[in-house]
Amino acid sequence: MTIRDVARELKLDWHTVKALDKEYMQKQLQQNPVAAPGVIGIDEISLRKGHTYRIVISDLERRRPIWYGGVDRSEESLDMFYEWLGVKKIKKIRLAVMDMWKAFQNSTRKNAPQAAILFDKFHVMRHLGESLDKVRKMECARLAGKDRSYIKGQKYTLLSNKENLTLDGRKALKKLLKANKRLHTAYLLKESFGQLWSYQTEGWARRFFDNWKDSLKWQRLESYEKFAEMIERHWDGVAAYTRPENKVSLGFVEGLNNKIRVIQRRAYGLRDEDYLRLKILTCMLKEI
Repeated sequence: MTIRDVARELKLDWHTVKALDKEYMQKQLQQNPVAAPGVIGIDEISLRKGHTYRIVISDLERRRPIWYGGVDRSEESLDMFYEWLGVKKIKKIRLAVMDMWKAFQNSTRKNAPQAAILFDKFHVMRHLGESLDKVRKMECARLAGKDRSYIKGQKYTLLSNKENLTLDGRKALKKLLKANKRLHTAYLLKESFGQLWSYQTEGWARRFFDNWKDSLKWQRLESYEKFAEMIERHWDGVAAYTRPENKVSLGFVEGLNNKIRVIQRRAYGLRDEDYLRLKILTCMLKEI
C-alpha cells in the first residue's frame, strides 16, 4: 500500500503516515547493524530521468542492501562507501559483484585489493539487450509498410524474458521473429549467450564464447560485434564466475536489483531522498 492508501484507510494526514513509516524503518536499521560483508554487490540507480545517480551496495551473503549514497557513480562516490565501511571490515571482502563500469573497478581495486571482481549476468545481459534493441531500431528505420509494422512498438516484447510474456505477447514475438530474419538471428544469439554462466571451468566458458563470437561473422550485427569486443576487454571479470569460490546466487542478485528498481520507480516525484534511502536499505529486512 502507498502512503496515500494508508492515510486514507486510517484517516490520518499523509505527512503523519510518512513520518511514522520513516521512524519504523530507522528502528529496523538500528536492530539490524551491518556486519563485515564477504561478498558485496555494487549497483547504481538513477534518481530522475537524466544523469543523477546514487550507488547502492548490498551484502549478497546476508541478502540485504547495506549502503546508499554518493553524489554520482564516480570512483570518488564509491570511495565514500569504503570509507564508511572502515579498514577492518573492508579486509573481509573477498568478492565484489558489479557492472563493467571503470570507476567501480578502480575504487574497488584501490580500497579492497584482495577482493576478486565479478561482472554479474544481470548487468551483462542488460548490455546485450541494448545491443538487440539497436538492431530493432535499425531494422525499423530500414523497412517500410507491413514489414516495419511488425517491429514498431515491440521493444518490450523483444527484450522481455519469454516466460514473462502473456499469450498475446508470445504470439506477437513469434510473428515478429518470423517476419524479420536479422532480428530472429539477433534474438537467438541473445538467448543462447546466457548459457555462458552454466560452465564450471573457464576453459569451457572461453570455448563457448569464442564459438558465439565466431557465429557473428557475416551477420552484419554491428552492435553485437561491439558487445563481443566489450566482453573480450572484461573477460577476467566475466569468467570469474566459473571459479567455485566466486559462486553467488545470480537469481538473487537479479531479484534484488529488480526490487530496488521497483522502489525507485515508485519514488519518482518524491523529493525526500532520505525516504528512498530507508526504503531501499530495509527492503530485505524482517518486520519488527
